[in-house]
Amino acid sequence: MGIVLYGLVGFSQSPQPSVRMTTNPPINQVVPFEAEATTPLGGLAVIGSGKYQPPVQFMLQAMDAQRQPLENAKIHLQILTPPKNPWFTTDFPIVEGTKLLDIEATAPKGKLEFQQLLPQRGTYQFLLNVTPIVANAFAPIQQTLSLTLHENPLKFRYFGILVVILLVAGLGGGWVIGGQQRTQPGEIAPRRVRLLLSGAIIVAIISLLIVTISAEMAEQGMPMSMSQMSNNEPSPTANQNMIKSQGFEAQLLGDVSATVGKVASYQVKVNNIQTNQPATDIILNVTTTQLENNWIPFTYRGVPDSAGQLTWQQEFFDGAPHKVEVEVSPQPGTARQFRPFQVSQKVEVEGVAPPLRVRLTSLIYFIIILVVGLLIGLRLKRHRTQTTALN
Repeated sequence: MGIVLYGLVGFSQSPQPSVRMTTNPPINQVVPFEAEATTPLGGLAVIGSGKYQPPVQFMLQAMDAQRQPLENAKIHLQILTPPKNPWFTTDFPIVEGTKLLDIEATAPKGKLEFQQLLPQRGTYQFLLNVTPIVANAFAPIQQTLSLTLHENPLKFRYFGILVVILLVAGLGGGWVIGGQQRTQPGEIAPRRVRLLLSGAIIVAIISLLIVTISAEMAEQGMPMSMSQMSNNEPSPTANQNMIKSQGFEAQLLGDVSATVGKVASYQVKVNNIQTNQPATDIILNVTTTQLENNWIPFTYRGVPDSAGQLTWQQEFFDGAPHKVEVEVSPQPGTARQFRPFQVSQKVEVEGVAPPLRVRLTSLIYFIIILVVGLLIGLRLKRHRTQTTALN
């Protein structure tokens, strides 16, 4: 029995086929995507509260039990965003708990490389399924990898500044209300208190109007939005989803409209016109570009499958027009070399306003902070008044 148990323990501890994931830059140097990013300048772009980083480069390598790369594999990858948190939401609440990417790629060397922007903090799930192209070449691998992305430190700094401002405002209000005020005949409250309350009501009304109008425009679309303007004006990003060039026919199929929080499906297929067979000795370079601010959320470089196809699903987490572009280029060292050419598809993305619950939760937090400052101001003023009276 001891020999049997020792053998079972040794078997359980022996190396198993697995997938190794590396990132560039290291994940501890990556921050979530910052909204309102502008056109990249030298790899970095100035944004509202810091610097914008380009997409994270991921490299997934399938390894056998001897830690050698597996060859002639097909890798199916799904990336799931961090789950919803009702109390501490992110900048993209609609994207929480959704599928960010779903791609099935042919990996001759067992390697899958791509770039992906990560829109929010939290733990991402990478669901992997590696199968052999040739039947029974190796045992399929099913693995789930996790990657945790921390919040941008600048967010904590700005939140701290906002908390201080609210506390100071509440402290000042409590100090004014807590003082000895005389009520004139016919008045329901002293003049300072009435002015303070009137100012608070005006600020609350303005804030409510801003939130309501912005939410309405986000849901229905602003008049002459960027997507509508792009439809009315000639654009260099017009669709070229099918092209014949140098003996090849490439076609890009997929959704021309998408919604934030939902995946859109795409497929590119390349045929050799001369032989009427799928083109497999080529390289496909997929690039998705956000057209309003010209940043790139996703790129992939790889080879098609035996049918000359590549299929994938991706989520557009920013409600702005995008362009999906696929460049077809020859593989190095192949007999047939040609000039790279491209097919592209413009995608209109519909933005979704944050749920009312999310906005109310944030508003309640700010009100609580203001009330805490108000109570502190009242207590300090009353303590000083009592001390002065005793003296």
